[in-house]
Amino acid sequence: MPNLNNKQYQPLLQLSDEDLMAEFQNGRVEAFEILVQRYKDPLSNYIYRFLGDMKECEDLLQETFLRVYRNRHSYRRIAKYSTWLYTIAGNLARSEYRKRKRRRVYSLQSVNRDDEEYEVEIPDETYLPDLQTESLLQDKFVQETLRQIPDEFREVVVLRDIQQLSYEEIAEITGLPMGTVKSRINRGRTKLQQMLKDIYVPGD
Repeated sequence: MPNLNNKQYQPLLQLSDEDLMAEFQNGRVEAFEILVQRYKDPLSNYIYRFLGDMKECEDLLQETFLRVYRNRHSYRRIAKYSTWLYTIAGNLARSEYRKRKRRRVYSLQSVNRDDEEYEVEIPDETYLPDLQTESLLQDKFVQETLRQIPDEFREVVVLRDIQQLSYEEIAEITGLPMGTVKSRINRGRTKLQQMLKDIYVPGD
């Protein structure tokens, strides 16, 4: 991990994402390293919310930045860097999700439901403050609920409500018409609210 406090990074840290890409295209690898640092956490959050698997999330995060590195000269400044980046990550996540669905269908055909293994990570409350434990448990409930809504709703809700992207950016990333994006976000939010209302009970 680069030390962004080094003097070589200071002028670059002031640049926009698009200017950093221009520097990277001109051969300055430090510009790419800054972009990775800027986006690795929000991008990891997006992929994790989409797939619900941290191991696959880490693999796809690395693959996303590897593709940015390899395809840097295909980027054109007419597009926002963040939109271009999320499009790459979204395509990879959707592809992986489709593979998982095919594997799941094949598995369910040959394995009895009672024989399935279902691993749930439970935070160790011995070493966590109560508030932190509650926060982690609630986050797991939200993640599990996200996994239960259809993927076409989950993706746009994550992009809008977690990643805070605009409707225009989401339409560009997903390739959907604006009206479809807004409709799916509204329907996805409704489904989430219906499923989460039993988790967050006032006064608990």
